[in-house]
Amino acid sequence: MTLFWKASGNELELEELTEPARILREGGLIAFPTETVYGLGADARQTEAVNKIFLAKGRPSDNPLIVHIANRSQMAELAAPPDETVSRLLDLFWPGPLTVVLPIKPGVLSPLVTAGLTTVGLRMPDHPVALRLLAVAGCPVAAPSANSSGRPSPTTAQHVYDDLAGRIDGIVDGGATGVGLESTVVEYIAPLSVDGGGVLHILRPGGISAEQLRLALPGIEVREASALADSSSAPRAPGMKYAHYAPRGAMTLVQGCAPEQVLARLQRELDQARARGERTGVLTYREHADALRADTVVACGSLGDLESVAHGLYAALRQFDEVGSDFIVAEACPEAGIGAAIMNRLRKAAADRIIYV
Repeated sequence: MTLFWKASGNELELEELTEPARILREGGLIAFPTETVYGLGADARQTEAVNKIFLAKGRPSDNPLIVHIANRSQMAELAAPPDETVSRLLDLFWPGPLTVVLPIKPGVLSPLVTAGLTTVGLRMPDHPVALRLLAVAGCPVAAPSANSSGRPSPTTAQHVYDDLAGRIDGIVDGGATGVGLESTVVEYIAPLSVDGGGVLHILRPGGISAEQLRLALPGIEVREASALADSSSAPRAPGMKYAHYAPRGAMTLVQGCAPEQVLARLQRELDQARARGERTGVLTYREHADALRADTVVACGSLGDLESVAHGLYAALRQFDEVGSDFIVAEACPEAGIGAAIMNRLRKAAADRIIYV
């Protein structure tokens, strides 16, 4: 049975968090809200508990987990001290949707957390319920998104229940999440000599954009994530290697510079699928929703406000499952700012099936 705790006004009293915190300490699985998506948490020090995450989600074991902490002082227990560059990022973006990858201290966390790597991703979420739960639990919490592996990440407690009810111990309901996309994962590689320049690698785009990172680190090179990770190697961060975020129906992404050409191609693909007898769906934006015909038209935010697109993306993708769409096409969006993270998720959801026009 999966227990349920409902936050009132986005907060839970300390005594209400006693039970889910106890379950975490005793090796159970608790889903909880963050400002990005809902996470599925386990005590990161207990291998048996962490293994339950992989079993509940059906997650590949070579996919590392992010460890959530309640305050920066916990970092010293888990990883090497951050240098000046990383500390600057933490000053600006913690608590918040930024995960930093640091060399791990040996023997502190379960080896399942790092998937055999010598580094660990750490994050302090910007959500009052998450921070309070982590503080009451008093342990580092490994927490990927609280969904079945490969499915759209959950942005409400209902999404978690739909995917994982009966497979986890409890769900803390803190309402809908804010950002709607996972955290940005970064790793800083310091210069090898005083003459060299350090590089900040974005391993996964997310709630903090490359533009924000460049503004925060003038003079530091910021390299954005490649579209695809090497399939033969272990991913250095979640979301780098495997298809993710996908509805059950086959999805194709349509991308181009001219909106009229993109819309025309979207409609052609939909018409051909309908002629084949498939139940069709299209993911688009408020500006273009009236121009497209399909069994299900989902307008995901506005092209003029990509934050609204990020906020609603996963819920929009789940709508196609609710109506049983077999064939789905999605309209690309500009890749400026958080648009880079949106497009990363759309490419993953489409398993890299992309039509360029």
